[in-house]
Amino acid sequence: MKKYISILFAALALSLTAQVKPGIEVLRDNDFAALKGKRVGLITNPTGVDNKLRPTIDILHEAPEVELVALYAPEHGVRGDVHAGDHVDNFTDPATGVTVYSIYGANLKPSPEMLKDVDVLIYDIQDIGCRSYTFISTMGVAMQACAELGKQFMVLDRPNPLGGNKIEGNLVEDSCYSFVSRFPIPYVYGLTPGELAQYMNNEGLLGDSLKVDLTVVPMEGWKRDMTFAQTGMPWVLPSPHIPNPEAAVMYPASGILGELGYMNIGVGYTEPFKLFCASWVNAEDLAKRLNGLNLPGMMFRPIHIKPFYSFGKGENLQGVEVYITDPEKAPLSLTQFYVMQELADMYPDHKPFETCDQKRLSMFDKVTGSKEIRRRFGRNYRVDDIIDYWNKDVESFGRKSSQYHLYK
Repeated sequence: MKKYISILFAALALSLTAQVKPGIEVLRDNDFAALKGKRVGLITNPTGVDNKLRPTIDILHEAPEVELVALYAPEHGVRGDVHAGDHVDNFTDPATGVTVYSIYGANLKPSPEMLKDVDVLIYDIQDIGCRSYTFISTMGVAMQACAELGKQFMVLDRPNPLGGNKIEGNLVEDSCYSFVSRFPIPYVYGLTPGELAQYMNNEGLLGDSLKVDLTVVPMEGWKRDMTFAQTGMPWVLPSPHIPNPEAAVMYPASGILGELGYMNIGVGYTEPFKLFCASWVNAEDLAKRLNGLNLPGMMFRPIHIKPFYSFGKGENLQGVEVYITDPEKAPLSLTQFYVMQELADMYPDHKPFETCDQKRLSMFDKVTGSKEIRRRFGRNYRVDDIIDYWNKDVESFGRKSSQYHLYK
């Protein structure tokens, strides 16, 4: 009983400190009016919760006004019990008795059979604002499926932990589309899930002149310059290696380099996406060189680690830990290129494009969204050779996407 009371008070404290209401709470405050008389499907994962940590699945299932008929499991599953990259199987959710269809296995897109009993398909997932994170690909292909079948699509909006102002990276180019670069948007796109859905729907990204009947239930209280901490909302890890909002901010700073598999980026240690370490690196020398670049909004400190798993498991590695002092100013996605630049100069025998296999190089191209980035950077390993190309679409995308902003 005491444990139950403690949990109750903790949930109450969370809800009282929250400055932002997610879309699910706004929908509930309006008595689920938009769902009355409709059969509802839900794409979600453990991040789909209200500010008291009640799952959207359970909120919709228990609401008398709502008929929840199907759940759809993206990467990691609706309850978060599937490892990264593992296929998700169809099953029955034991808590609700509702059928769960996998959309991260044989099907990445809901099939007509999966959607036959649904009138409106809802999306409620906390994203991290980076193109290569697969949930926005899931959202996009689900929108396509609904458009093809004449189904309604609804997004219950949530914050972008990178804020709503930061845009970095080129648009995806024709040769590099994949599920980690499914749509032609920048690597860091500066939109909430609801805003991104509106952009994709109205800018022709669904293909074949498709347009879905889209409803976005906006948040209340969110502002574009907010950090996630400022929202007061509880953070539920959207995947195992994003345990906190700081990891979400660091993901675009190291995830591209991580595809090359020649360094540990903190995955397998206690600081996922925050480190750059290898057995052949001198920590103090690398930190000195990176700090000497005077990159805005960030600092580097030497670190020595022994990973518990993943790259370098059980080995003594050293390198740098990245500290973001000003996320707005920090060149997040270029950070890993500055690291590779300094390492290539310090250790010519460890230039990644010369030592990695073709599969990893292909994945690098898919994540960056362009073969041109590797081609230009690989000539001299200098950021100056790619910075203009990397940022060439930022201004135009910012202008175009701003018309879909729901928040100031």
